Amino acid sequence: MKKIEIELAEIPKPQIFTAVAPTFLTDETMNERKKKVLDNMHSEDFDALVIYADKEHGGNFEYLTGFIPRFEEGLLVLDKNGECTLILGNENLKMAKVARIDNHLIHSPLFSLPNQPMDNEARLETIFETIGLAEKNKIGVVGWKMFTTTESDNDTYFDLPYFIIQALLASKDEHAVLKNAAHLMIRGDKGARTTNNANEIAHYEYGANLSSNSILNAMDAVEVGVTEARLGNELTAEGQTNTVVTIAATGQRFEYGNVYPTHKQVTLGDPLSLTTAFKGGLSSRTGFVIENETQLPENQQDYLERVAKPYYKAVTTWLETIKIGMAGKELYQTIETVLPQSNYHWHLNPGHLVSDEEWMSSPIYAGSDETLKSGMILQIDIIPSVAGYTGVSAEECVALADLNLQRQIKEEYPALWQRIVTRKNYLMEVLNIELNEEIIPLSNTVGYLRPFYLAKNKAFRCVKQN
Repeated sequence: MKKIEIELAEIPKPQIFTAVAPTFLTDETMNERKKKVLDNMHSEDFDALVIYADKEHGGNFEYLTGFIPRFEEGLLVLDKNGECTLILGNENLKMAKVARIDNHLIHSPLFSLPNQPMDNEARLETIFETIGLAEKNKIGVVGWKMFTTTESDNDTYFDLPYFIIQALLASKDEHAVLKNAAHLMIRGDKGARTTNNANEIAHYEYGANLSSNSILNAMDAVEVGVTEARLGNELTAEGQTNTVVTIAATGQRFEYGNVYPTHKQVTLGDPLSLTTAFKGGLSSRTGFVIENETQLPENQQDYLERVAKPYYKAVTTWLETIKIGMAGKELYQTIETVLPQSNYHWHLNPGHLVSDEEWMSSPIYAGSDETLKSGMILQIDIIPSVAGYTGVSAEECVALADLNLQRQIKEEYPALWQRIVTRKNYLMEVLNIELNEEIIPLSNTVGYLRPFYLAKNKAFRCVKQN
């Protein structure tokens, strides 16, 4: 393997793509999704799934219905025979008609906002009995978390509101079992949602493209005197909902417990963090508001060598190493080798799956035998923490695609394919990152890191030595 050296050099910015329209999921895709979930149910003998949703935790519900209940809560009950029941509150009843899955609608104002009319109120126990849940032997509950680890299997931990679990327990047959079944949706080794077809890749690329455009626009807007709020405006796009709290934080973070952009002005020498995300992709950057190394804080004069360059080397190694069929533990160990936790104190998974939410789950952890598959969308997410030093970040999203999936994207979405080709060429020809052929970048700023925000023409790139 060639030795990788990192240099800060004058290089052109990556190209961004504007006026990219959203790609809607097809009926074929929605039918495929339902079949994947039903197949997973049958493989573990589940008779029904009860899938929960609210605004923050709607991904598993939306995967089958095409919508989230916004400011209300909702349930989708999926029978093993394919029949679906939607249980919705006052202001989402109209959504049943446009749901992407055939359904029987039941109104439950219990899922509505406080003090709204409680017309047609029925106890959840009664609703569950009416739709036949009381006759099921094995019922899966799907919130948004799995509580399993390599040491334990906590499949009777549930992350739904207590009143729903209470009603399920009260209405089921005494011999029936209630199990956490979120793994059927999101676990790396079998979750229905962990891989995507060409239509889904195109659907999620819309958000990844937006997030990378926004992060580059925000970096370009950084100057002494600009406010966090002004930078925060650059991190929104096309009226789309962010999937994380937008970060535009200069200097000391979390003053007064605040996590949102304020009217604080950026000053010379500040550390600055920027993050935005939409469905399908997150982009994040951290660095200093300076022009060159001489402006680094006195106690961080070696910031590039101590923190930033080793981090970028890890990102580069991640991009050059990841491949289809690799076990999660292999990628985890690769990052441990190049960026040892003992020196850089990263703790979370160095990469995870992305979908309708920013972090769905991760097959990349110590000891993981879960394999990386074609169709997975993954976020580079390595977070070093070196005492006394400002952090560094260049989080972005890519997908893994075998030759067949690449061919389908090229044929069905030629404009998307051209964007992918442009991004790959930039990574390989400008940043000198030798991408595996199976990687398709979904955002424009993969691998692009300016450690000094005021040096807008300078970014890291690789120098390969034999």
